[in-house]
Amino acid sequence: MKQYLFTILLTAAITFTLTWAVWRLSLRYKLYPGIRERDVHTTPTPRLGGVAIFLGIVAAFGFSALNPFFQSIWTPPQTIWSILAAALLIAVIGVVDDLWDIDWMIKLGAQFLAAGIITVGGGLQILSLPFGDLIVVSSWLSITITMFAIVIVMNAVNFIDGLDGLVAGVCLISNGVFFAYSYIFTRDSGASSNFNLSTFIAAVLIGACLGFLPLNWSPAKLFMGDSGALVIGLLMATSAISITGQMDPSSLDPERLGRSQLVGAFLPILLPLLVVLLPLLDFGLAVLRRMSAGRSPFSPDRKHLHHRMLDLGHRDRDAVLIFYAWSAVISLAVLLMYVGAREDWPGQYLPGVGFGVVGIVACLLITLMPSRPKKPATAPEPDPTSLES
Repeated sequence: MKQYLFTILLTAAITFTLTWAVWRLSLRYKLYPGIRERDVHTTPTPRLGGVAIFLGIVAAFGFSALNPFFQSIWTPPQTIWSILAAALLIAVIGVVDDLWDIDWMIKLGAQFLAAGIITVGGGLQILSLPFGDLIVVSSWLSITITMFAIVIVMNAVNFIDGLDGLVAGVCLISNGVFFAYSYIFTRDSGASSNFNLSTFIAAVLIGACLGFLPLNWSPAKLFMGDSGALVIGLLMATSAISITGQMDPSSLDPERLGRSQLVGAFLPILLPLLVVLLPLLDFGLAVLRRMSAGRSPFSPDRKHLHHRMLDLGHRDRDAVLIFYAWSAVISLAVLLMYVGAREDWPGQYLPGVGFGVVGIVACLLITLMPSRPKKPATAPEPDPTSLES
C-alpha cells in the first residue's frame, strides 16, 4: 500500500507542477479558443490541461519501470507500451481538437485505433464475461467487445466535461473507490500482473486528477479539454478490463459458490460499470437524443445532465458538488456490498444497501431542490403606442 500511496502523491505533485506550467504558457501564447454557444464559462480559458495530465501519467509509468515493486506490471512490457502509445495518440488528437476543432469522424477513428492498440497490441481483452450461460470465448468477439467498451467509456467521460472541476472530481472519486476495490480483490485472490496493473492505473489516475483539480476548480484557470478527458477515460476502461476481463469464468459457477461468494464474484463485473454510471448515463441519453433528431451522436448540444442541473436552478459549483455526491454514493454502496459479500454473517449486505438507499434519497432531494430561486417573471412594459389607458 505504501508504494501505491507514494505513486499517488508523486503523480499529483508532477501533474500539479505541469498544470501550472501549461497554464502559464497557454496564457503567454494565447493558446485558447473562443467561447462556444454551449459553454458555461464567459471568459476565454485555455483547454490544454490534458497535456499536463498525460505527461504526469507518463512520468508515473516511468517511475514504475524503475521501482522493483512494480516489475510485475511490466511483464510482458508490450502491454505497458501499448497503453502509453494509445494514450499518446489520444492526447495528440485531443490537443488538435482543443485548438482547432476537427471532424468527429476523425476523432472516433483515432479512438478505435487507440482501443485496437491496447486490445490487439497489448493483449488486454475481455476474455470471459458471463451473462447467464453465455461466455465470450471467441477471439474476434472479445476484441470487438473490448474495443467498443474502451471507446464508450472514453466518450462517456468526455461528455460530462462541461463544468469547472466536474470531470476531475468525478473521476477522482470513481478511481478512488475502484482503487480500494482492486487492491482488496488482488490481495484476496492472489496477485497477478494484470490485477496489479489495474490497481496501479487507478492510483495514477487518482494522482493525476488530484494534481489537476486545484487549477480546474471553480473558477477554473485551465480546462483539461478532450486531450485530458479522453485519456482519463481510456485509462479507466483499461484499468477495469485489466481486472474484470481476466477473471476465471469457472469461479462464477453457482453450484460451487454460496450466495455470498457468488455476489462477490459478480460485483467485479458490475462495479467498473457503476463507478462511471453518471458518465455512461449522460453518454447514452445524448446519443439517443441526437440520433432521434437525425443528427450525429457526437454533435454538440446544451442538453447534458450538467446543463439540466443548471436549468433546475443550481449554481455551477453546487451542480458539481451534487455530481460528486451521486458518484460517491453509487460507487461506495457497491464497494460496501462487495466487502460485505466477503463476510459470512447475516445481514452482510445491509451496510451497502442501507448506505445506497439513504444516499440516493438524499441526492434526489438535493438535486430537485435548486440552490437559488428562479427569478419571477416580470410584467411586460406597457406599449406607449397602445390605445388602452
